[in-house]
Amino acid sequence: MSAPLETEPSAIDSLLADCAAGDRTAFDRVIPLVYEDLRRIAHRQLARERADHTLGTTAVVHEAYLQLVNQATATWRDRAHFFAVAARVIRHVLVDYARGRGRQKRGGGALRIPLNDQLDGRGPNTIRLLALEEALSALALRDPRLERLVECRFYGGMTMSDTAEAMGLSLRTVERDWTRAKAYLYQALSVP
Repeated sequence: MSAPLETEPSAIDSLLADCAAGDRTAFDRVIPLVYEDLRRIAHRQLARERADHTLGTTAVVHEAYLQLVNQATATWRDRAHFFAVAARVIRHVLVDYARGRGRQKRGGGALRIPLNDQLDGRGPNTIRLLALEEALSALALRDPRLERLVECRFYGGMTMSDTAEAMGLSLRTVERDWTRAKAYLYQALSVP
């Protein structure tokens, strides 16, 4: 799978630096450069949802935009860091939607998503989105770095290299952490 970091890195990095320096208009210039990448991330996540899912790619991206614009003066180091933050925002958009559906009707929170070969290399497994969220929240209490890694890889669709760049870690450290995160999630999500 191609990483979401296909856009021109220097232009994005420069605009993100402008955002961090307080240029309130720089973020509006970043969005057209990353919009298609954000759509790919959202589409990839929504493709895992059930067929009658009512939340669309554009709605996810627009909701993510609204949350990201509130962070427009954040100190994003570079585009990899920006996409790591975007992955976290998209995660929360989807989880909030699933929780809302759970309140609307019985069983509404039981949206099922495949935990694909990115996590096991053996083919698709299906888990509930809210179960994954609970597992990630518990993982964050044990090791917040592992939670961020899962957000980058699973929600953001980032490669190991892009994840290492976004997190400021070596590739080898990310590979070891990914193995640990997968093991934790399999244990947490396994049905007794």
